[in-house]
Amino acid sequence: MTPAKVSLVTGAAGGIGRATAIRFAQAGAKVMIADLNGEGLTETAALISAEGGDVQQHVCDVSSEEGVAGLMQATLDAYGTIDWAFNNAGIIGPLKGIADTTIEEFDRVIAVNLRSIFLCMKAELAIMGPNGSGSIVNTSSETALKGNAGPGAYTVSKHGVKGITEHAAYEWAPSGIRINAVAPGAIVTPMTLGMRAIKERPSPQPNGRRGEASEIAEGVYWLCSDAASNVIGHLLVIDGGWALA
Repeated sequence: MTPAKVSLVTGAAGGIGRATAIRFAQAGAKVMIADLNGEGLTETAALISAEGGDVQQHVCDVSSEEGVAGLMQATLDAYGTIDWAFNNAGIIGPLKGIADTTIEEFDRVIAVNLRSIFLCMKAELAIMGPNGSGSIVNTSSETALKGNAGPGAYTVSKHGVKGITEHAAYEWAPSGIRINAVAPGAIVTPMTLGMRAIKERPSPQPNGRRGEASEIAEGVYWLCSDAASNVIGHLLVIDGGWALA
């Protein structure tokens, strides 16, 4: 019997992270879930456990080097390795253009959305490298495909995620490690529903609706799975056609 994959999901207290952690568990993977929101993590863990899944949780700040180090050690202590990593922690930040965004606001968004992915990938690659295998998926955004009138710091951070994904994918492909990213469009998550300015807008997607977190989870699972074994450095856009507008 093939050993169960060991997966790591950040930003797993709700939304896309929760949906993906559940999808990994449904595929038979062991799942380490991480977030700053301990209450949300416990809810995610309960949902996975209710379906018979193997899950551990770790509360941490993945924008901090110490937080990431603690998460990796907790994962190794629980499961011994990492096969799949979904670096998904992120925030929208202020709904402001570049000129109106403060330095503190900009730095915070970059820390959570981009530095966290750098720190997590750096640690994950140190674990996967000696194994000669592994799959990493990072959460970018449809906004990484073009400029837009939305939150400036967020857009910049998601362009950065696309760039770091492509660079690392090329660098690590010879070592047997696949690195890709997913670019969600307008998705129904607690983060977006909690922001009135976003919630009250009609969907920008030409299919006339907002996407579901479970739809992104399916894409992330596919990128991690052997079915995507020849997919490297790809930005999987799941946006209901928004990028075509």
